[in-house]
Order: sequence, then structure tokens, then C-alpha cells
Amino acid sequence: MVKEESEELSEDEEKHHVKTETETRTKTEDSLLLKTTTAENGFTCTQCGKGLSCKYTLSLHMRIHTGEKPHKCDQCNKTFLRPSELTKHLRVHTKERPYSCSECGKSFTQQSGLKLHEKIHTGVKEFVCFACKKTFIRAPELKQHQRIHTGEKPYVCSHCNKRFSRIQPLKAHQMIHTGEKPYTCIHCGKSFRHSTSLNRHMLIHTGEKTHQCDQCSKTFLRPLDLKIHLRVHTKEKNYLCTLCGKSFTTQSTLRLHQKIHAGLREFACFDCKKTFITSGDLKQHQRIHTGERPFVCSHCGKTFRYSGHLKAHERIHTGEKPYSCTRCWKGFTRSTHLNKHMKIHS
Repeated sequence: MVKEESEELSEDEEKHHVKTETETRTKTEDSLLLKTTTAENGFTCTQCGKGLSCKYTLSLHMRIHTGEKPHKCDQCNKTFLRPSELTKHLRVHTKERPYSCSECGKSFTQQSGLKLHEKIHTGVKEFVCFACKKTFIRAPELKQHQRIHTGEKPYVCSHCNKRFSRIQPLKAHQMIHTGEKPYTCIHCGKSFRHSTSLNRHMLIHTGEKTHQCDQCSKTFLRPLDLKIHLRVHTKEKNYLCTLCGKSFTTQSTLRLHQKIHAGLREFACFDCKKTFITSGDLKQHQRIHTGERPFVCSHCGKTFRYSGHLKAHERIHTGEKPYSCTRCWKGFTRSTHLNKHMKIHS
């Protein structure tokens, strides 16, 4: 949620200083306050030179340097600098959204979020990038965008030193190291690192696949999935490996392929020490040790270790044969069966 602009702490300032559980102002803060000089426009912090209008806002600002966050949420133990921030945060738990847009009815937890949203309806984009003339609703959005031109990546992972231009991708990346998956499906209990991944997963339970291919009538959960699928029909492979010349339909598959050349196999099985390129490959492999077979046929109850095996099996019940020979039009349930058949014609 967007914070209101003020002379108080910005979100980035707050999150780049260490949290403490100090309940009262520390001696360090007292000594810093005593050394503070009064400027023409109010008070000046002797630590960073920032000017504040009154002693109260100065005391709030000093918590950047002391790390003090005395206001704690009793639901999740997250701490805050000011009681007003805690009040706003509690709406995450209560689901309270008291500010509603008069144009479209969308509601928000903070008035500042509503004000920014209303600019979408008015079309006001007052912040302009001088490099490419792209316009933005908020100054922070412009600042983030400009890092595309400058190449600046100020956010660094403390585990592997990988750098990011925005703080949210850093947070998401760090979950790879910590194993944190805060978003959980209420239907099956599966957990995800990103809310978008959870939302996409939820469609599995609803069965909703609204995006249909006009070539083969296959349906997809997302428009992006459909777009990628269409490359099967167009034979489009725009992502080329510079080392071996092999081409791919998506950038993500190219990146995975490049790890083969780099010899990078960063996911290791604790049972047999075998290493894998992706965490998905490792997860599938671990089912050999655990005996887990999570994919169940809805027709006969047979279980499978991999979703691909389940899909191929279900075609026995449905009669679906999606792989057809271009010479004699004989249909097959699996691509491997089609490839074997093609040798007859060659």
C-alpha cells in the first residue's frame, strides 16, 4: 500500500535499519537529541543533516538511527515507528477498507491509496522521465523506472550478494534462501512465495481456464500461458543460446538451459547428494525417497509421481489422442508413441 508523502520516514528508510524491541527511548537517542541544532526551518539531525519542522518529528526521525520501533502488532509481532502506522497495518488483519472510490467502488485501507487510485480515472501523470518521456502517477514510480536507464541496483541480497533495482524482488528472492512461503492455499494447504503464484494456483481448484487457443482449442489459466503456447503452432523460438545456438520459446527456459553450460546445479538432495538445476527437479526427485505420489486419477484412483504421467494416463479413460501423424493422421496418446510411429514412414 502506498504511504502518504511527508517529512516523516519513507518506507525504504524504515526498512533499511535494524529492528529493536526497545520500548522506551534509548540513551543513545537522548544524547543525539541533545546535540541537535535548531535551524531556521526547525530542527536539524546531526547524524544525516535532515531538517525537521518540530521536535516531535525529529524524535520520530531519530528512530532511523537508533532502530527503535516501539509499536508492535499483537497479531504478527511486526513493529512500527508510530502508532498511526500500526493502526493502518492492523487493517491487513481485519480486512477493513474504509476508503472507497466514488468512480468504480474499489476500496482501500488508506486514504493515500485512494488518492493515488483516483489519478487513474483523471489520467493525471505528472512525473516525467527525461530519458524516454514515459509518465508516472507517483514520484517513487518514476525513481524506480529511472533505474532502467541508470542500471542502478541498490538492494543487495545478504545471502548471495545478488542485486536488485527494487526492494520487492529482493524480498521475493530472499525467500529462496530462507525457504519462506507465506501464501497458503485454503483448499489443499500448498504454500507459495508469491501471492500471484497462489492466485494462479487457486484456478486449479475452480477449474477456470478462460483463455482458449484458436488453433487447437486448448484452454489456459492465464493469457500469458496462451501466448507462450501459440509458439508451438508458429514454431517461434526467439530466445537463442549464444554458446550452442539452441533456441527456446521462453526466456525462462533459455536461462535454465544456460545453467547446463555454466555447470550450475545449486539444488542438492540431502538423501543421495544428487544435484539439480531447478528446485522443481529436486522436488520431483525427492519423491523417489519419500514414496510420495500426489497425482491421483479421478477415474480409477491410480496414483502418480509426476503430473505429466497422470495426464498421459487419463487419456486412456478419455480416449484423447492429441498427437497426430502428418502422413496418415493416426492419433497417439503420447508424443513418444508418435515419434516411434514416424519411423515407419521414414
